[in-house]
Amino acid sequence: MLEFSRMEQLDYLVIGHVTCDLTPTGKQVGGTVSFSGRTAQALGCRTAVLTSAAPEYDLSQALAGLTLQRKPAAATSTFENIYTAEGRIQKLYERAEPLTPADVPSDWLRTPVVHLAPLTNEVDSALVHQFSNSLIGITPQGWMRKWDENGHVSAQDWKDAEKVLPLAAAVILSEEDLPHPAALQQFLQWSRLLVLTQGNNGCTVYFGNEMRQIPAPSVTEVEPTGAGDIFAAAFLIRLYQTDGNPWEAARFANEIAAQSVTQVGLEAKIKQVSEFASM
Repeated sequence: MLEFSRMEQLDYLVIGHVTCDLTPTGKQVGGTVSFSGRTAQALGCRTAVLTSAAPEYDLSQALAGLTLQRKPAAATSTFENIYTAEGRIQKLYERAEPLTPADVPSDWLRTPVVHLAPLTNEVDSALVHQFSNSLIGITPQGWMRKWDENGHVSAQDWKDAEKVLPLAAAVILSEEDLPHPAALQQFLQWSRLLVLTQGNNGCTVYFGNEMRQIPAPSVTEVEPTGAGDIFAAAFLIRLYQTDGNPWEAARFANEIAAQSVTQVGLEAKIKQVSEFASM
């Protein structure tokens, strides 16, 4: 059975695996649903998370104040990210259950902003068809990953991209998510709006026949974890609020994500985002 908490009218729904992240300072709750969900909450949205994790995995603090639907699993998706001068090395040790259309409460099908956020290929791509009146945003990184018997994560082609991308209002991914350089050109052909995030260089927005590089503010980076997820939530929310202005959405998302990297840990990042957004 699904674990369920309070039902209410929603503004923002994010679907994907919450994670247990193994870090030098111990285990931490992570995943796009955590960073994006809490960001949406900090920006004033009534926010829900559909995820899967082991019943004993404590989400009470990390997802505090969010409406939660948890699909029980024998394990929680567990990652280790190792940052090196040559880039990130990622390992996946355990994986929770897949998320399908049958797992979405019927009352959530008209949520204004829906964020599909796979990390371990757990989000059924058929979910893109379930929200006929929603602004659907996709961060497809988890559909472009594979892992070997030792858990080492690497890039792969996304077989459903041509079917799914045209149905999204916005697609957000980073340069390192791409399985190969040619993938960007393929994705641009199939996407109405695509945002390529580029760390402290900001992002490049592709919309219609126009491409703009939107710079990020200069800040002192302390920890980049979750910045892309925070960017995605901020972008989708401002895109909805501005009736589809991608340039303003990108400017705002850059500002919010830049604030997050000046702090360490989910709680500190969200506190900084909340304080900045309220200025």
